[in-house]
Amino acid sequence: MKIGITCALLCAVVWGIWYVPGDLVWSLEPFVSMMNDIEGTHSKDAAFIVMALLITALNATFIVLTLSVWNIGVRKFKEIKRTIRQTKLTTKYFFFAAACGGPIAITGTFLATGFVGAGFAACASLVYPIIGTVLSMTWLKQKMTRRIFLGILIVMLGGLSIYAGGLIEDITSGNARPLGYIGGLMAVIGWGIEGAVAAKGLDVSDSDVALTIRFIMEVAIWWLFIIPILILLGFPVLKYTLMIFDPITLLVLTVLGFTFGFSYVTWYRAFPLLGVGMGQSLGSLYGLFAVVFLFLFVGQGQSWTLLLGAALCITGTFVMFTEKTSRIESLRELDSKEESL
Repeated sequence: MKIGITCALLCAVVWGIWYVPGDLVWSLEPFVSMMNDIEGTHSKDAAFIVMALLITALNATFIVLTLSVWNIGVRKFKEIKRTIRQTKLTTKYFFFAAACGGPIAITGTFLATGFVGAGFAACASLVYPIIGTVLSMTWLKQKMTRRIFLGILIVMLGGLSIYAGGLIEDITSGNARPLGYIGGLMAVIGWGIEGAVAAKGLDVSDSDVALTIRFIMEVAIWWLFIIPILILLGFPVLKYTLMIFDPITLLVLTVLGFTFGFSYVTWYRAFPLLGVGMGQSLGSLYGLFAVVFLFLFVGQGQSWTLLLGAALCITGTFVMFTEKTSRIESLRELDSKEESL
């Protein structure tokens, strides 16, 4: 339990840092030129969407590079081949996790960042443990205590404050950005489902190996299917992809891949030790760290409704965190009818 909690908290810190390069990358070349190019031939919304897709694809690519170095360090490269060959049934879970985590969740986060801001993107997806918890109870048959359920309700109130506050402010100012809020919902749904699906595959595989397979599959989805479709639709994606080798752009993309890759390493390690619900809930503390890091490094302040929502989400997380470990030592065996719902 202590190792699982440590992994989840490390995930929260590094995940929070990821939003800093995730915000900066939008202002770098060649992405700015690509956005102006697409906006001139299509629309501003189309430019934001295509840019979010390309950044997510590059994010996955640099994560695979990071995980390759990690697996060399922990000497698990041979285990990747063995896992794919001997546990073919589990790879379907990692493929589905890749589809939910990349094209849905991470793309949604970049959409929320581009249309609304990195602070909103970080706080909006704090509600994702609710999806993961429901799936862990119904599909994985993992138990849920009353205290953890109370924490989830508090997190839900925080999510309502984040979304309602932003929507009201946008509507009253006449600056509604629905695609940003849709992106936030994509992150909630995608990451919630990914956690439960990945946990199923993690029952019979090493977490580092499973994670590497999951991101290799995501890279394949991007560069074999989605990016070629964008090229066929006439978007100059390939042209600007070949222009990313500016030193500053490469540095930001490398930090992007390293921070998110390492956060995923600790995230996937937490699931078998804590269960999906509690692992995701503790990991959602990244919202607090993201707001702090964005203020320190980018100077980005946040609205009071967003900060209130983040505070509620963090309060709900601590309510779950204070649950006695003796009650959840066994994730799939209930201690008594009174301790579970």
